[in-house]
Amino acid sequence: MKVLVTTTLAAALLLLTTGSAPAGQPAADPPCTGQIHPNPGFERGTTGWEAGPRIVVLGDTTRPARTGRAYATFAGLDVTRTDLLRTTVTVPANCDLTVRFWVRTTTTETRRGDYLNVGLAVTGIPPKTRFSLAFDGGAEWRQYTMSSGTATTERAATVSFLASETAGNGVTTFDVDNVAFRLS
Repeated sequence: MKVLVTTTLAAALLLLTTGSAPAGQPAADPPCTGQIHPNPGFERGTTGWEAGPRIVVLGDTTRPARTGRAYATFAGLDVTRTDLLRTTVTVPANCDLTVRFWVRTTTTETRRGDYLNVGLAVTGIPPKTRFSLAFDGGAEWRQYTMSSGTATTERAATVSFLASETAGNGVTTFDVDNVAFRLS
């Protein structure tokens, strides 16, 4: 009985002096839950985003944001141009990333020529355009969803919004809001 008490006391002292449990216990993986982008609704401008020179973040009472007070807009200029808005997040091992975003389209275009291509590039998977939205997307906010899938290693995921406008075909404005990056 004295040996058991001495062994138990020694283990307790070891735990108290080192501040942790004995070696051999695996560390817990980070949870695959929650929003992981610091500025999904553009409430802090383009913080956390790489934005082209013509990307504007605004809130307007005549064209309000979906939620909050701000959104990113690819302002229609009726000139031949492209604008890029993108961000990269880290997806932990064994987690799936789901990206949900809202788009509103305002246009004077009568035939397809202006596009908003939305892509998802994940480490180890070839980049892919997931959505190619045109003038007929609608003046109301519409939600779209894409997912990365899971992998056994940590990965980088880049979400990009590339607007392309052609001169002489009418003016198209693409608004983007509430780009949620959720792990599961």
